[in-house]
Amino acid sequence: MIRKVNEQELSNCVNVIKESFITVANDFGFTIENAPRFTAFATTEDRLKWHFLGEHRPMYAFFDKDTIVGYYSLLLQENNECELNNLCVIPSHRHQKIGAELLKHAFDVAKELGCKTMNIGIVEENQVLRKWYETFGFVHTGTQKFDFFPFTCGYMKKSLV
Repeated sequence: MIRKVNEQELSNCVNVIKESFITVANDFGFTIENAPRFTAFATTEDRLKWHFLGEHRPMYAFFDKDTIVGYYSLLLQENNECELNNLCVIPSHRHQKIGAELLKHAFDVAKELGCKTMNIGIVEENQVLRKWYETFGFVHTGTQKFDFFPFTCGYMKKSLV
């Protein structure tokens, strides 16, 4: 079941994000030393509280009984666009279509909020993830290399209209 996250659940969301993104870090050799700003290392309860209370980001979680096993948030942007952030599923629940359910849910929520375009950023070297997003209609729009990441940031977008 997918439902909106409440403030008391943010610490559980942090744990889900970290547990989910650490597998990417391990697969690609990211560490807290070479990529301290990578999601697996940079996500904190204070950061998520700011997203929730300060930026008023819609946040949703997938629950298996009473346990959060998947998560995403949306950052509303200008020009009726939004950015999908931290879509993730913990390793023990992957390959059960939970990620696809969360993504489709994000499309519906974004449309309800008036978004016409959804943007995402990914680790460009993660071609499996890129192909997965492409199956849902995302189009690759470019890359950018930052000194503080040992990887290239890839950008994709999807029209919601």
